[in-house]
Amino acid sequence: MTNATSVRVGYRIGDMRSWEKLQRSIVGCDKCPRLRGHCRSIAAEKRRSFSEWTYWGKPIPNFGAPTARLLLVGLAPAAHGANRTGRMFTGDRSGDFLFRAMYETGFASQATATHRGDGLELIDAAITAAAHCAPPDNKPTPGEIANCAPFLESTIDLMSNLKGILALGRIGFDACLRTYKARGWLGPGPRPAFGHGALYEFESAPFLLASFHPSQQNTFTGKLTPEMMRDVFLLARKTIDASSGPERR
Repeated sequence: MTNATSVRVGYRIGDMRSWEKLQRSIVGCDKCPRLRGHCRSIAAEKRRSFSEWTYWGKPIPNFGAPTARLLLVGLAPAAHGANRTGRMFTGDRSGDFLFRAMYETGFASQATATHRGDGLELIDAAITAAAHCAPPDNKPTPGEIANCAPFLESTIDLMSNLKGILALGRIGFDACLRTYKARGWLGPGPRPAFGHGALYEFESAPFLLASFHPSQQNTFTGKLTPEMMRDVFLLARKTIDASSGPERR
């Protein structure tokens, strides 16, 4: 579900049609046989607690409106989360953790995400991923990530108001760096290093902000706390508000 107000304000219908075309391209992608087979297998076998669900079982489209100023880049859908519900970070504990922080910092309309019709809307934010299919063991191969890279490029192209990208986890961060490099957005000097809360600003490109991924491995062990997650979104908000908007090349 998208924020209807955001779609109506400042966005030409032709561009919105391009966004919807991108969404359809993502959902219809079949470039990675291993991932497609895995998603279909999970959708057929299901988890016992979700036995009454009809799993989505396809690549997961972006979540949010193209008018957003902040883009989140995650790793990949969870097998029994987004692969089941059909929406990014919806139906698993990682999403519960993420959306609570987004709600508390004004980027989401509610703190919970259970299914596509639950009323959740993103506010000035959109979510995509380095890989749009659920991978075995949550580990897409470099080749599979490369197959999805054009979707990230197109997502950025269509977000004309984009001021910053928040990378969730090292794989998402590295995918962003490859995109920044390909676009000539990385200036001279050392390559940006991944670290929770690390912020990189550029003269003619959206800022890049890094965060630990809200995986159960990180949240259950305390590597990523609710306070740490909120602080990242507060930093994103502060940086967006302080920016006059990059002229992207």
